[in-house]
Amino acid sequence: MLATRATEPSSLQSHPSDVSAGAEADGADKPRTLLDAAKELKKATEALDARTLRMVKQQDEESRVLAEASQVQTNALMSAAEVAQGFRYTDTLKTSWRPPRYLREMSEETRAQLRDKWHILVEGENIVAPIKSFKEMKFPPPVLQALDEKGIKRPTPIQVQGIPVALEGRDMIGIAFTGSGKTVTFSLPLVMLALEEEMKLPVVGGEGPFGIILCPSRELARQTFEVVEYFCSYLQRGGYPELRCILCIGGEDKRTQFMPILQRGVHCIVATPGRLSDLLNSGKINLDVCRYICLDEGDRMLDLGFDEEVRSIMNHFKQQRQTLLFSATMPQKFQDFAKNVLVQPVIVNVGRAGAANLDVIQEVEYVKQEAKIVYLLECLQKTAPPVCIFCEKKQDVDDIHEYLLLKGVDAVSIHGGKDQADRNKAILQFKNGEKDVLIATDIAAKGLDFPDIQHVINFDMPVEIENYVHRIGRTGRCGKTGVATTFINKAVPESALLDLKHLLIEAQQRVPPVLMALDDPDEDIQDMGGVKGCAFCGGLGHRITDCPKIDKDARRLGGARKDALAGSGGYGGDW
Repeated sequence: MLATRATEPSSLQSHPSDVSAGAEADGADKPRTLLDAAKELKKATEALDARTLRMVKQQDEESRVLAEASQVQTNALMSAAEVAQGFRYTDTLKTSWRPPRYLREMSEETRAQLRDKWHILVEGENIVAPIKSFKEMKFPPPVLQALDEKGIKRPTPIQVQGIPVALEGRDMIGIAFTGSGKTVTFSLPLVMLALEEEMKLPVVGGEGPFGIILCPSRELARQTFEVVEYFCSYLQRGGYPELRCILCIGGEDKRTQFMPILQRGVHCIVATPGRLSDLLNSGKINLDVCRYICLDEGDRMLDLGFDEEVRSIMNHFKQQRQTLLFSATMPQKFQDFAKNVLVQPVIVNVGRAGAANLDVIQEVEYVKQEAKIVYLLECLQKTAPPVCIFCEKKQDVDDIHEYLLLKGVDAVSIHGGKDQADRNKAILQFKNGEKDVLIATDIAAKGLDFPDIQHVINFDMPVEIENYVHRIGRTGRCGKTGVATTFINKAVPESALLDLKHLLIEAQQRVPPVLMALDDPDEDIQDMGGVKGCAFCGGLGHRITDCPKIDKDARRLGGARKDALAGSGGYGGDW
């Protein structure tokens, strides 16, 4: 190769003077080299002030980190066959539901005014108009009666826009604060789909389901199952066909979960990902006719804990499905990747993703580590029961439970190390008012709807601000006011304290002096690039380049890889 180049004809070589003359003659056609681009960039950079220069560098770095962080979940909502073939659905699913004519003919300007009135933010194309009554959503009379019996007279903002979008068959990301009625938003469209399919052609043994709802914890799955079953029972009482719904969770007998499918068929399944994946892989359940899947607390479901189980479930779909993701906290990374994977998705957002419920009075108190358990008794006197106490460690849950029992407090506790029967009993006793205090880890923080909780106590400040938002969301539900007390001390990481400080400021709550005194290095670039705070975890006190959760999740991912030859259970947490 070198010899060939050395012996090239001299006629092909140009003299330096000829080159410079040609360049002067037609400088406009001279190609722009990387060196030229670097010089121009350097000149432009020199003209920027220090703050703007910092923002430019920060924005470039954030784009890189976010792209890398989003790679983990990119294929979690697609089947292996779709990924391998590069196949993408382009059209949304069609349903028979149509909104009233006057809403179909409503102008975009009027729709925007209605959304502004209810503080609803939407993204997407051809979005159906918001509907302000359940009757106009065309639900049958038994469903309207079921809602009325629960005291639900009119839709909440997430239901006003979210239910019509789901009934229309659109893929959707639903974001709303805790206690805003998200469960009804994704449960009713599933019940209506199941009813329509049953009336077309009744289900027989071995058939079904038409739709599934996945939840990150057994307790949340049971609660959601009760909601779906409640609407199905009212439809049957109203003269409509029987709709069968089953609950598939770990810690309980598998046979009782899949036998109803084999015997009579099933319309809806509510499940935790591990158990459903196990039943699908063993051939006990199939998704041949399934066309609806909802991930409740969708960001947590895909956040490394359950992404493999969700991917395994997606492999069993035989046709296009409608996919819905719901959560109170949906960081920007999930919204970005879902836009790329879902089919013409609609994002319905009521308030900022990850914002605290404004009906909760947040109080933060500095308590030394050794004094926390003693101060807990005094803190319990703030309000009447029921009260929820959250801890990070199972051992702390057991210690506090024992301490409160010795002090004569009616308390129960749950955590992942307890038998499912004990967990079910504790939740039931607390819900029925037989016990005044529930001590729990974060398995009780996601989505559980306890009646009239007056007070939530964070015995430990969680490292991830998302968990804090979910915890305090157990109170102040359905328009009622609640109190949340959080203990902090020097053992809490500074990043968590900064996130808490900004969350309190956003919710217009009192910020204690110990938090106000914290130095905030990113305060001047908090809203940079249209993203408030961190795009990875939703925290307002730092940017994605300083997110402690990225390193933590990377370690979890690296240390929890499944052995491909073992084929044993998942690592994701609750089954």
